[in-house]
Amino acid sequence: MSDCKLTDEAGRLAALTRYDVLDTEPEKPFDKITGLVQSVMDVPIAAVSLVDVQRQWFKSIQGLDVAETSREIAFCHHTIQQREPMIVPDATADPRFANNPLVTGAPYIRAYAGVPLKTPDGYNLGSLCAIDYEPRQFDAGQIAILTSFGKLVVDELELRQMASTDGLTGALTRRGFVEMATHEIERSRRYGRPLAVVLFDLDDFKTVNDTYGHPAGDNVLRYVTGCATDTLRSSDTLGRIGGEEFALLMPETQPEAALDCVERLRRTIADTEIPIDTGRIAVTASFGVCPLTDRYGDVESLLAAADQALYGAKTSGRNRTVFAHGPQVALPADPV
Repeated sequence: MSDCKLTDEAGRLAALTRYDVLDTEPEKPFDKITGLVQSVMDVPIAAVSLVDVQRQWFKSIQGLDVAETSREIAFCHHTIQQREPMIVPDATADPRFANNPLVTGAPYIRAYAGVPLKTPDGYNLGSLCAIDYEPRQFDAGQIAILTSFGKLVVDELELRQMASTDGLTGALTRRGFVEMATHEIERSRRYGRPLAVVLFDLDDFKTVNDTYGHPAGDNVLRYVTGCATDTLRSSDTLGRIGGEEFALLMPETQPEAALDCVERLRRTIADTEIPIDTGRIAVTASFGVCPLTDRYGDVESLLAAADQALYGAKTSGRNRTVFAHGPQVALPADPV
């Protein structure tokens, strides 16, 4: 039977994106694993390699001062195309790698052992690999150890994702949202691209909890998250940063487009009847929008400005959208 997950590149890349780990800072749990591989397998180089669209990027690497390489020449590109460990005793004698620039030139790879990093849903994100400068055989015991360490890498990725994901709604936590927003803001500034940050808050949510109980309130939060997921674009990111307060990250988005998206979501929330144990209820939300400008230098200042705009939406009547700066737009609630 064919293994469809091995050929589903779009699904594999989507899985990699969900972990939100590319281009993040070094983290001790991953460095500890590569250090153990280096020591236990007696190799000069050990790495956690994640295979992106056109590159392999190292979440952790010991023994080599490099952050990434082209995917085209990566040994790990071959590893992710199979379920079993990939063993190359002598790269100069392997027709796949004999003319590879990583073999014919620095770092002059000769022996390689890599195990695919398979997610719980079956996608190979990259590999945990051990590399030597001399041809060698890796015995069954060493491969078993490498395989066990590979499973630890996936466990760490899962734990990392759980720490960044809200258990109730599936949206990013504040920590996860801030990390992603920081990367996107840096990228937008570097390339002069537009971006907007949005805060929105459910109106009178305390009344929902007080009247119908917290289980009903939890159901409302899940439904609102579903509204956002269904309404927003695939490039937008949702975070739950407080009890009933959410944030949106909207890269590549001009202010007018941000307004269109936010208003579509606001109306969808207001028009949705949410089932609870005693029937159905409706809620509304207020929004504050802050486009990226030179006035705000980081994610926290953008969030603070969006929060001030959100406060303006609340005090001017709720169920509306207010911009943080620029053209002062306050969109009134839809007529009843």
